[in-house]
Amino acid sequence: MRMNWKKWKHVTKIDPDRENPPELIREVVESGTDAIMISGTQGITKEKILSLLKELEGVEIDVVLEPSHPDAVIGGLPLFIPSVLNSSNPLWILGHHVNWVMKERVNWRMVVPEAYIVLNPDSAVGRVTGARADLKKDEVCAYAEVAENYFKFPVVYIEYSGKFGDPEIVRAVKERLKNAVLFYGGGIDSAEKSRIMSECADVVVVGNVIYEKGLKAYRETIVK
Repeated sequence: MRMNWKKWKHVTKIDPDRENPPELIREVVESGTDAIMISGTQGITKEKILSLLKELEGVEIDVVLEPSHPDAVIGGLPLFIPSVLNSSNPLWILGHHVNWVMKERVNWRMVVPEAYIVLNPDSAVGRVTGARADLKKDEVCAYAEVAENYFKFPVVYIEYSGKFGDPEIVRAVKERLKNAVLFYGGGIDSAEKSRIMSECADVVVVGNVIYEKGLKAYRETIVK
C-alpha cells in the first residue's frame, strides 16, 4: 500500500447506496479532503461499489474501501476493515472477518484494521451491530487501550454516526493512545464542529453532511 494514510487529517465518506452524481464527485475530489472512503452500512453491494469506483477513476486523491460485509469486498483497493469492539454480536467483532478469510485469499498488505467504538445507539451502525453504546468515558478509554495494546489495531475509530459526539471523550481517548491513529466520525456539519474534533482526534471523517446539508456545508468542514 503506497498511500501514507497516517498523515490524513480529513476523510470524506461516500455512500455507494446514495445518489452520487458527477458534480458531487468532482466537488469532493477538489475540496482539499485527504481521502475518499467508500463506506455505508445498509444496501451495499459490489455492483454499487463498482459503479462508484468507475466515477472515481483517475482521481488524484487516495480512495479506500471500508466494507460493511465480506460480500462488499473489492480486490485491488486498500481496505479499511472495521471490527466493532463494543458490539453485542461477535460477528461484528471477528465473525465476518473469519468468514471472509475462509472465502478468499486476503492480501494483508492492503488491509488496515480499524477498532470501532460505536457510541450512538440510534444510528444504523449501532442498530445493525447491536453496539453497547452507553459507555462512560473511562470505559471508552479502556476499549481504546485494549484495541491498541492487546489487539494491536493501528486505527481506533470513535463513531457517533450522524450525531455530534462528546469532545471530552474523544480527547481522553487521544491522550490514552500512544501509537494508534484516532479517527472520529459523527455529526460534523460545520467548520466549528470540524475544528473542535480536529483538536481532539488525528482524523475527522465526514459524510452525511454532503447528503443532508449540501456541498457548501461540506466544504466548510475542511479546516486543515
